[in-house]
Amino acid sequence: MTRRTQTLPEDYFRGIYASDPDPWHFTSSPYEREKYAATLAALPQPRYRSAFEPACSIGVFTRALSERCARLLATDLVPAAAEAAQARCADRPHVEIRQGTMPADWPTGPFDLIVLSEFLYFLAPPDFAELVRRAGETIAPGGDIVLVHWLGETDYPLSGDGAADGFIRLSAAFAQVLSQSRTPDYRIDVLRAGAAS
Repeated sequence: MTRRTQTLPEDYFRGIYASDPDPWHFTSSPYEREKYAATLAALPQPRYRSAFEPACSIGVFTRALSERCARLLATDLVPAAAEAAQARCADRPHVEIRQGTMPADWPTGPFDLIVLSEFLYFLAPPDFAELVRRAGETIAPGGDIVLVHWLGETDYPLSGDGAADGFIRLSAAFAQVLSQSRTPDYRIDVLRAGAAS
């Protein structure tokens, strides 16, 4: 299968959500439910002061993650998805949902948790490298970065392994691998940012 060479455009995702408001079945899929539980279990800290979750989609995981965070900022590229996430988390005043493109709209930190779940492989290498750079600028000393990647075949710019291994390689100057786990379907990598110099 030939891989795309450009970052997947906004229109690609708008089209997916236009035909189905929950295109990846986040609310009903056993795969998603198990993966969300595994992601929460992989978090090294019981609580985080300030977390960031880009590509939050309709906010199913966002809502679960919010129980571990004093403040959580989540974003999605597609306005309809961001609106659905906002509605899902409306009773959580410590959760803020924004519409935004990654890496262009990466927010200012610092964050002591960044969760990058199943979207890094949509990015072409220049955007991918820029996202890693911005993560490094905004992760607090001692903060955690969690990578979650599906391992199935796609035509995305990167494979799941390529995205995870690429992030680990490019972030080596500011974060080290703390733990890794793998199932036949996905992998979870937890990195910890170094202490302030």
